[in-house]
Amino acid sequence: MSKLLIEGVARTFPGLRGRPPTRALEPTHLAVADNDFITILGPSGCGKSTLLRIVAGLDTPTEGRVLLDGEPVTGPGPDRGMVFQSYTLFPWLTVRRNICFGLVEKGVPAQRQREIADYFIAKTGLKGFEDHYPKMLSGGMQQRTALARALANDPKILLLDEPFGALDNQTRALMQELLLGIWEGDRKTVLFVTHDIEEAIFLASRVVVMTARPGRIKSVITVDLPYPRVYTMKTSPEFAALKARLTEEIRAESIRADEELAARS
Repeated sequence: MSKLLIEGVARTFPGLRGRPPTRALEPTHLAVADNDFITILGPSGCGKSTLLRIVAGLDTPTEGRVLLDGEPVTGPGPDRGMVFQSYTLFPWLTVRRNICFGLVEKGVPAQRQREIADYFIAKTGLKGFEDHYPKMLSGGMQQRTALARALANDPKILLLDEPFGALDNQTRALMQELLLGIWEGDRKTVLFVTHDIEEAIFLASRVVVMTARPGRIKSVITVDLPYPRVYTMKTSPEFAALKARLTEEIRAESIRADEELAARS
């Protein structure tokens, strides 16, 4: 059985102020195995974030269903950890208390909370910042805290929606390597939405390419590059070939989207 099964999931948003409804996502099928690292790539507005929100239980599909370990997803739950592009930290809580938030909600004893928090503080390079508030941290450190908070709940699957999109290139590269290091150690199942082709290749075991809106899966490409991944891998011929292929796929969809927009205007 697949860890995650997306069966015919589609989403149509109702029209506002007399406008027609918007078809954001065509029926989508995807099977995700245990320990898979899937990146979802596509042009802007293709429905990739909508699909991730449906898996998270933050949105409801118009058609189809999502199964996690054979159980239907009907809403948010601790079995799915979500990290957004905006850091979504509680500004009135310290780093440690942000990380422990879900553990407090679940009634985990205080000593165990501290042990779990210490583990992920060390894992994400936050040692020495435990008592800082979010406003005292850089963007990269805030995102490390958001990642540690999601992992502290020990979710079955980790969902990330362009989590490094607001970071500078240097910090983004460091965060990619940090995430891979955690994944290689803990082997979480990961769904990661991005618009960055290099990032999609560097992180993933498979890249899911989506069409222009209304989105559907155009192709699923296996990234046959060894783990552990290192930054210098981005200069290899194999990486360049994958980048060229994905660039052309996304370019074709972007052109199609522009042509359809021009035809409607």
